[in-house]
Amino acid sequence: MSSYPGLTAECVMFKGHNGDTVEAYYAKPSGKGPFPGVVLIHHAPGWDEWITEATRKLAHHGFATIAPHLYHRDGPGNPDDIAAKARAEGGVADGQVIGDIAAAMAYLRAQPEASGKVGLIGFCSGGRHAYLCAGSLSNVDAVVDCWGGNKFADNKKDPAKRPIPPIELTEKITAPVLGLYGNDDKNPSPEDVNRTEERLKKAGKNYEFHRYDGAGHGFFNAPKAPYRPEQATDGWNKVFAFFKKHLSR
Repeated sequence: MSSYPGLTAECVMFKGHNGDTVEAYYAKPSGKGPFPGVVLIHHAPGWDEWITEATRKLAHHGFATIAPHLYHRDGPGNPDDIAAKARAEGGVADGQVIGDIAAAMAYLRAQPEASGKVGLIGFCSGGRHAYLCAGSLSNVDAVVDCWGGNKFADNKKDPAKRPIPPIELTEKITAPVLGLYGNDDKNPSPEDVNRTEERLKKAGKNYEFHRYDGAGHGFFNAPKAPYRPEQATDGWNKVFAFFKKHLSR
């Protein structure tokens, strides 16, 4: 018996919002399962190498994980170039994101090794998207927001693409929420995190927030300067514990 569980990882295609074909990176533990599922929502820099590493990391810890390429429609080409193009155009419309994430959740639940439980985790803009989807979809079993900013009406930039600030969907969230934030971050700032926590508390939601001194935006991202190994290690351990608690059978 090997010391570590195996896993498989590959690029897959699935039917996303409006039936569009969308590319995704899918990693799952070896074996028949059943395995709980996680949809990993990439950050504003796009569907990059670190996102695929994080997808495999979750699979290594027992979660069949899919990371949809939300900028896929802006391709084909190098994912970094596609991300730059998408950001220049103001990012992806919220309705399209919700449709793609709902379809990715359905993809996970359709796999023969699936347990049926599916959680969401998002980083940066993906954290905002995770919160948005948790308030828009009724079948999310757990949600992790990693430093998701721009949840409020006062920092909304494009009403056509972002008609409802995610914070206004707080009362509709049915899944437990884990939030991980750096106290040196500017978006979300500590004040933004306080406002989000106040809204969740007022709505009587099941949530837990963890805030890290000495950490700013993107402190999980090992290849980049903001990486903080001690805080990231603790944060990842909280993610694994949270998903095991809420996604286990």
